[in-house]
Amino acid sequence: MSLLLRRTRPLLVAPLLAMPLLLAPVAAHAAAATSAEMALYTRIGAVNVCISRAAGIDFEKSVGIAGETIAQLILGQHKGEIQQVGAKALTIEELRRGAINSAVLGAAEICPKEVPADVMKKVQDAIKQQGAAKPAPK
Repeated sequence: MSLLLRRTRPLLVAPLLAMPLLLAPVAAHAAAATSAEMALYTRIGAVNVCISRAAGIDFEKSVGIAGETIAQLILGQHKGEIQQVGAKALTIEELRRGAINSAVLGAAEICPKEVPADVMKKVQDAIKQQGAAKPAPK
């Protein structure tokens, strides 16, 4: 073993020993996710879809990763609770389904060129349908 390697090995190993401390879970936020927090998480997920799509990553993979990111944020920071949904904490599967939908909708808004045409059509149809279901403002 070279003299340089023997002297620098402790310097190389020290960061690895500190990793468990850096990766330790942060204390969970006690409150349910607010509308503003959900909007932020959705935006983060959508931006991730846009960036990964621009880098050539498959749409399904991009959306899956973004959805998982959102779901894990809500689970970790808010124990799966969302104010808009009610007092019941959502399961990870429920969070994933909603988060994937949020990521798709956000990407359709932020980077529509990165969303496949068939998905954009479904998003536009869903938005039209939702708009038709709302009563007209007085």
